[in-house]
Amino acid sequence: MKTSYRIGVMPGPWPEGVDARDFLWSFVDLCEGSAIDSVWFSERLSSPIPVPEPMTTMAAIAARTERLKFGPSVLIAPFRTPVLMARELAMIDVLSGGRLLPAVGVGTEQEREFRAAGVPRKQRARRTDEAIHILRACWTGEPVSFDGEFWQLDGISVLPRPVQQPMPLWIGGNSVAAMGRAGRLGDGWIPSFITPEKFPVGVQKTLAFAAEAGRVVPEDHFGALVYFGLDADPARARASALPFIPRGRVDDAALDACTAFGPPELVRERLEAYVAGGGSKFILRPMCPPDRMLEQLAWLAAEVVAPFHRR
Repeated sequence: MKTSYRIGVMPGPWPEGVDARDFLWSFVDLCEGSAIDSVWFSERLSSPIPVPEPMTTMAAIAARTERLKFGPSVLIAPFRTPVLMARELAMIDVLSGGRLLPAVGVGTEQEREFRAAGVPRKQRARRTDEAIHILRACWTGEPVSFDGEFWQLDGISVLPRPVQQPMPLWIGGNSVAAMGRAGRLGDGWIPSFITPEKFPVGVQKTLAFAAEAGRVVPEDHFGALVYFGLDADPARARASALPFIPRGRVDDAALDACTAFGPPELVRERLEAYVAGGGSKFILRPMCPPDRMLEQLAWLAAEVVAPFHRR
């Protein structure tokens, strides 16, 4: 099978004090009219800055666009009832004609978000695994009966079923547990804040977990989320980005290795480092002042995305 190389984008820091709807449409229309393959939205139950809610935003994008694919990066599975999540995602896939790319994860380490969702954080991994089983079963459109630790289903049918059969399900997260979940239950693995050096280790572990489970994860279903900032001067790009990057996830050396701040050729070089480790699908997020985000995405589409898709 020939590997397809694709770049999607996630909005950077959302501007405050602007019309959120108009800005969203400007972002989506730019992506729809460019070489960008897909758009992605993170899920935050609580955020000190404006963050688009992924489920409602994806439904709006399904109606707004004809070509663009889209997905959540990632839905926090423990926060949601899986049957309702299966139904919402199935309907969005129908409305978009099969352009949805669902991805799930276990969520952040913030205890307060789990308390707000009414879910014990210590249950998040087990809830996520159980939810994935239910999602897959519900997406077939057949009646589903399930007797799990957290949810019990008795002949539940989710209709209309997704256009995509089977619906692909990507798994986010950098941990070995996330790699195991991707191998045992998922169709792809897409971590963030992972260096090109560590990325191929995760790919091989995911493939090994899949083999142990008697499954196959397609070899072109691996990628990473990469923060970027375009500028002829790498130091200036990095300085512009740093105020918008959550600190504490990685040290400075690892941060420089898993981000791409500088001219377009530096971004392409960083992506090629991940490609050498088995990656082919990427989400790039601009880290810059909000009023420069659309300019950065247009530059990325022309100088990085278009040539990368032709590789």
